[in-house]
Amino acid sequence: METTEVKKSSSVSFYVTAAVYVLFNLRLAPDFLTSVIATGKQILLTAPYVIGITFVAVSVIQYMADGEKVPWPQRFRLFFTIGIFAGLVYGIYDYTGAGVPQ
Repeated sequence: METTEVKKSSSVSFYVTAAVYVLFNLRLAPDFLTSVIATGKQILLTAPYVIGITFVAVSVIQYMADGEKVPWPQRFRLFFTIGIFAGLVYGIYDYTGAGVPQ
């Protein structure tokens, strides 16, 4: 059984990873509502790809562990991590002007 300290630190790292995921997918605009809409569009745009890559990664991990299931918190943590990288790459693409028609 996990100790309370391990559970607490695991829970904190889970929420920190989720917050960093949102931060990396944050799209700033002149007003708050436009920022929320742009951030939502960004997350919805990248989510299918991140889910697919996470699914493949979890399948490979389970195969290598002789069929032992990966716990859901670790699956979500993996999803957030892959989403952070996707948000970083897409953010660089957006903020360098490559995604803006000229």
